[in-house]
Amino acid sequence: MDWLVEPFELAFQQRALLGGSLAAIVLSLVGTWVVIRGMSFLGDALVHGVIPGIALAVLLDFNPVLGALGAAAVMLAGISLVHRQTTFSEDTSIGLLFVGMLGLGVILISRTTSYAGNIAEILFGDALGVTSGDVVMLGVLAIVVTVVSVVLYRPFLVLSFNEQKAAVLGLRPRLTHVVLLILITVSIVGSFQTVGTLLVFAMLVGPPATASLIVRRVPSIMATGAALGVFAVIAGLIISYHADTSASATIAIVPIVLFFLTMTARSLVNVRRTPVATA
Repeated sequence: MDWLVEPFELAFQQRALLGGSLAAIVLSLVGTWVVIRGMSFLGDALVHGVIPGIALAVLLDFNPVLGALGAAAVMLAGISLVHRQTTFSEDTSIGLLFVGMLGLGVILISRTTSYAGNIAEILFGDALGVTSGDVVMLGVLAIVVTVVSVVLYRPFLVLSFNEQKAAVLGLRPRLTHVVLLILITVSIVGSFQTVGTLLVFAMLVGPPATASLIVRRVPSIMATGAALGVFAVIAGLIISYHADTSASATIAIVPIVLFFLTMTARSLVNVRRTPVATA
């Protein structure tokens, strides 16, 4: 059992565990709506869209969280503008802003003196560098996301399956959609320190997608996804400690592995249950 306990003996490893677990819970809660509504492309675009803001924060020496929030706001405003002013689908505007914001971010990062180090930290994070302040921020974020998810559960649920019905019921689907986008954005920004902007997408989609293969009800998907996310953090930290690999990258890859293992197991079970046709 020592090999399970040893990775968490030091304070910075304990902070990584706590911060990563809180991030996993936050991302699983909002990620459930991302998976159910088929918003994975938008989620991925938002993950990349915050990079210019973080890069600008590095260049001008201010809080990266503020930079990320500003960049995300520009990204969402740009998507909305292109969608309103043209006949293109929302996916087109997302794709355009996705590439543009990512390119701008890399250009800004390349202007720094420690280009390689900065881009690696921004894209892949530093799970072992989580501070007490990061843990507090993630704790507050987890409370906010949980409260909003509970209070707006019905509008989110109806919107996810039938936007027209949401309008008929007076649930204000456009406003609900905006609130959901804000919730997703804040969750992404608040979690990038733990697993990085590039790898946060794995935690946003991986656990809820895996959970949806196991359970059906939305609250169950959220709870199962959060549990799988926390497991991914624990397993990732243990594996990275003993294998001497990047903690953030290892954490991010665990939910992807879990998804494919679960999908394979489910397929095998379905094959065994399928009756064999006889002549």
